[in-house]
Amino acid sequence: MLSRLNLPAVCRLLVIEFLLLMIASPVIRAAEIDSVTTRRVTLENSRADINRIFNQRIERGIDEANRKRIGIHRVGDLELYREGEYCDEQLLYRELRKAIFESNTATWGLKGYHIDLQLRGLLARKSYSLPLNDSIYRDIDYLEGISLNLKELSDLVQVDGVLIGVDKLGHFFAEGWRYFEMVAFDDKTLYDALAWGREKESGLFGYSTTGIFSYADLVANFNGMRFWNRVLLKQDDPLSGVIANLLVRPYVTCAIQIIDSFKAGEVVKAWETGSEFDIGEYIDAGWDEGNNCNSYADPLIEAKVAKRVRDVDPDFECPSLKAACSRSRVKYGEYARFLLHPSCLSAE
Repeated sequence: MLSRLNLPAVCRLLVIEFLLLMIASPVIRAAEIDSVTTRRVTLENSRADINRIFNQRIERGIDEANRKRIGIHRVGDLELYREGEYCDEQLLYRELRKAIFESNTATWGLKGYHIDLQLRGLLARKSYSLPLNDSIYRDIDYLEGISLNLKELSDLVQVDGVLIGVDKLGHFFAEGWRYFEMVAFDDKTLYDALAWGREKESGLFGYSTTGIFSYADLVANFNGMRFWNRVLLKQDDPLSGVIANLLVRPYVTCAIQIIDSFKAGEVVKAWETGSEFDIGEYIDAGWDEGNNCNSYADPLIEAKVAKRVRDVDPDFECPSLKAACSRSRVKYGEYARFLLHPSCLSAE
């Protein structure tokens, strides 16, 4: 493990202690992908599989939120809930997070990486797994990228022609929740949330643990915030504004239960599915690290990666699809400068 570090014996002991502490630490959560070596691999579209997995989890979260509603009382044999407590929003969000992350807790901390690990198995037939030692990151050592070397690379999947790492779906749901939570409940602005995401990529989620700053992660985070906002759609979507509230249904609605209301002699409400989740509504070329390029913590790391990229494909240039960058700039508008790599922002 430590042979790549080429350090004196005394220093190696210190490094071993450091590695053991980092392995035990909850901050080691960042995962990376290689979108260059895998670029010519043919993969089936995973859109339907991803939708099936998460629509089932969302439905389970809705059912649990209804089952755990507070204020229980009985009318005959019917279990009912007091007026105004039929649809508990905080309970809904909590049960959705637990169901989506397949966790007994609703904390978001490490759950993005847990989703990454889950999907590597669930999407194995349509994904591509590349060992670190065969990737463009093989020369980044432990001190340059501790998390990169302690973990396997995340798998790649294809969604409607866009090549993404399944780690991006972890970002979508986990960091997306944190963005949404900051804006909806913590009295922060969307710009505050975007700044938080960039800070994390510059630290524990990127530069400090892998040596890599992923702009594609930021795009996934932002779209995840849009997902959580659409659960109840109480605020305008940041990209489509009031149009979303007029033309798009929320994922969950609080609806009158006609039969139960008739039996109880009073209005009974419960959470119901309003519309189905579709990952295809969120993914674009900005999720692709071969198009929305990475930045690196150190010029030496960048030089190592660039050399391996030339070995794989001497003609490869990032962004690989300049027209897609133009579409991403239009899609994200005023937020593009926070989400897209400078080379994608300037691509023509």
